[in-house]
Amino acid sequence: MSQFSGKISGGGFDELILPHLGFARSNITHGPAFGVDVSVVDIGNGTGLAMTSDPLSLIPSLGLAESAWLSVHLMANDMATTGHSPMYAQMVLNLPPGLSGNDFITYWEHVHRYCQAVGVAITGGHTGSIEGQNSTIAGGGTMLLTAPLDQILVSDQARAGDVIIVTKECALSSAAILAMSFPRTVQNELGKEVYDQCCALFYQTSSLPDALAATGTGQITAMHDVTEGGVLGAVYEMALASGLGVRIRNEDLPSGIVQQQVTRLFGIDERFCIGAGAMIIAASPGSEEQVLAALAAKQIKSTVIGEFTDKARGICLVTDGRDEPMPYYEKDPYWAAFFQALKQGWT
Repeated sequence: MSQFSGKISGGGFDELILPHLGFARSNITHGPAFGVDVSVVDIGNGTGLAMTSDPLSLIPSLGLAESAWLSVHLMANDMATTGHSPMYAQMVLNLPPGLSGNDFITYWEHVHRYCQAVGVAITGGHTGSIEGQNSTIAGGGTMLLTAPLDQILVSDQARAGDVIIVTKECALSSAAILAMSFPRTVQNELGKEVYDQCCALFYQTSSLPDALAATGTGQITAMHDVTEGGVLGAVYEMALASGLGVRIRNEDLPSGIVQQQVTRLFGIDERFCIGAGAMIIAASPGSEEQVLAALAAKQIKSTVIGEFTDKARGICLVTDGRDEPMPYYEKDPYWAAFFQALKQGWT
């Protein structure tokens, strides 16, 4: 796996992870699965414990406050797919030894602030530094929540006929992070206005408000937040996890002008690159206007892009009126674009 960047492939997950899951416990209602954001444990009395884990970000070129935002909100986005807000977090920090005490204080104060804002108590973890640690990943975290077991949504619960709604637009986080990581290049090539708009996109990368607004309608069957693989990758994973087919209309995918410009500059397809902040929502047939209205009431843009179908119909992308197999890429193009820009000396 060391030769790859990003998440382990679906094949590697099936072959290496799934056969070796420790002690088998019967109260695990949802364990590790491809395309599923959370695990759920029945802890009795009709209550479920939902959990998710993610790397913690520490990206000097992005900034300490911004890194803390990603550390908190990428986990919170996964938790949001349950239809509930996260409650608790455990944080493991493996910091680079060159990080100053003042920088650590700044980073941790922002982690605290962002957790506090979404109601998350930090309950423990580990903090230390490691010689040779120069990665943009500075450890890992786990978020947890409890809720009535029968009210916890999981991304493998979509049903044939459900309409598919996506919030916001494609490539929100890719465009924002690439622009903020290479500000001089982006401003020289695309102009300061595009750069400023990308910076503004960064704080749209929380999809917790999206999930809570949609769930309040009582019409949601499943959700999946958009991370690696972009909007189409998230739809593909959700269909596979739910054992369904899917039909997405390419022309309906919501696209922003600045995301188009930045992803084009970096040579990546906005439909398939990291898009934190967007949420894929499966809603009961006929409920789409109600869900769209609930999101609009919170000033959240949303778009109907297709529907889930029977598995036999396949996973299809409709382009120019033609159904074609939807591609799925094991490796998000964002990573290659980021490291290629570094290699080329972009600043």
